[in-house]
Amino acid sequence: MMSLAIDNLGGLWMWGSCPLKSSSNEGGFSLVTTFTPTPVWDFYGHTVVKVACGNEHVVALVSAGETYKGEDLVCFSWGGNNHGQLGLGDKEYRNRPEIVEAFNQDSPFAVYEVACGAFHTALLTHRKRPSDTLESMCWTFGLGENGQLGHGTTQSVLSPEPVKELPQYIYLVSVDCGLFHTSVVSSAGDVWSWGMEKGLGLYPDASYAGRDTGDAVSPLQINGLNGPRFQDPVQVVCGAAHTVLVANDGYKLWSWGRGRSGVLGNGKTIDCYAPTVVLWPPVTEDFKQEELNTVDKEATATIDDGDKIGEKNSTGDAETEKRLSSAMKEMKLLQSKLSVMEKYAGILHGSIFGKPMEEQDIPVSLQNSGSYDITREWENMLESADRAKLVRLEKFYRNMLAGVKDKQMKKRIQEMIKECLNSSTINRGKGDV
Repeated sequence: MMSLAIDNLGGLWMWGSCPLKSSSNEGGFSLVTTFTPTPVWDFYGHTVVKVACGNEHVVALVSAGETYKGEDLVCFSWGGNNHGQLGLGDKEYRNRPEIVEAFNQDSPFAVYEVACGAFHTALLTHRKRPSDTLESMCWTFGLGENGQLGHGTTQSVLSPEPVKELPQYIYLVSVDCGLFHTSVVSSAGDVWSWGMEKGLGLYPDASYAGRDTGDAVSPLQINGLNGPRFQDPVQVVCGAAHTVLVANDGYKLWSWGRGRSGVLGNGKTIDCYAPTVVLWPPVTEDFKQEELNTVDKEATATIDDGDKIGEKNSTGDAETEKRLSSAMKEMKLLQSKLSVMEKYAGILHGSIFGKPMEEQDIPVSLQNSGSYDITREWENMLESADRAKLVRLEKFYRNMLAGVKDKQMKKRIQEMIKECLNSSTINRGKGDV
């Protein structure tokens, strides 16, 4: 078992039982135990953006250059490889990171998410070249005996292969793996899972082919209480044998699968065969009082001449609580507005450029000053855009303009028909007279 972390400069650190190079494992593969974070120097001069690990292997998404520029991520893997979980086409271990050739710098696919199960790996990609639709793909490789690869069989795979039974023309926002299952969620709120039934939380006698009765070897759509789609999905995460979905822009959690030790957060320890709402505890009176006390101290700290702060009377407490309540309502309103704006900006950016919006996509002037000169920023963006980006822009605005013209034409035709009908009615009325 191991832990990994990426620092604020894009450096990768590891500790625990790690696949690190050492003088003791020159002749074979072994995990090196380190009790404190140790840097991975192989990526010096590059930026590690995403990383995931299984029982014995690590997969990292690293910038091709010194800094991350959006679509230049290269996939590296190293560690144990007895099931092909490194995606390198063989079962040989690696003590040092090695590029997964399917997702190197020259690959037509830009990889943007990575997840690892015990002995398998999953990746999300979209095409680097512009296309008419915003589409992504899920790739898996490694151990497949429980169907966790989603390829329709229980065969293990040594190189990345796409999960072909997922629908086309969807955009996947998140992927994660349990020990022996995999889950993805689309931007529209559709969730699919496949692999070991105990992790899927599906009906036990579903009779899907796999090592155990109920294992799903192909993606199965997860249905919520109100149908197959979950509102405003953010992320899907997997435990050893359960899954959690963050939805409603982060304001609601759903969980399903094995419920041992209360890991589903629904107040029970039984397995759940369908998504159940995670129960957030209500704010306690002790917490409220602690918040009030904090505000009281800040409010009374302005007393002149260092006079000792006395006890506040009931009127002061009521006023403080009122101000606190008002501030909390305002904060929730601002959070709601920010969430809507982030979602709108993300959808618009994805529709235009074919990839999720990230921090480096926000104009520098807006980040630094809070003001935004749209004309100047538009010119700067066009100046710095490569050919693929310009093609996407041209295609997006051409389609938008065509849609506007089409709508104008339809409205004009409707107006003409209405005018003709009115004129016909008037003429008939005159004839009757």
